Amino acid sequence: MTKVYELGHSRAGDKGNTSNVSVIAYDSAAWDVLHRELTVERVMQAYAHIARGPVTRYELPKLRALNFVIENALGGGVTISLALDAHGKTLSYVMQDIDLPG
Repeated sequence: MTKVYELGHSRAGDKGNTSNVSVIAYDSAAWDVLHRELTVERVMQAYAHIARGPVTRYELPKLRALNFVIENALGGGVTISLALDAHGKTLSYVMQDIDLPG
């Protein structure tokens, strides 16, 4: 198994009750694995403890990046959530910890 953090870095942001998490591959070989293995289903499974979804995946091949929009992920949004990370900025750590087949 390979962790996402071994293949690329991430950034996260938020808008209302939606989290936006990107993964940018370190190189072409990492991009091939991420593009093939980091599926919507894997991402939804990783975020299932906090998100109801759906999850949408956007591909940016020239940047070797994937962007995932995870809906219903922030406890209702910044102004009403009881979550400690009300803005969802640290949700990239959840993405980085996903196991992928080698």
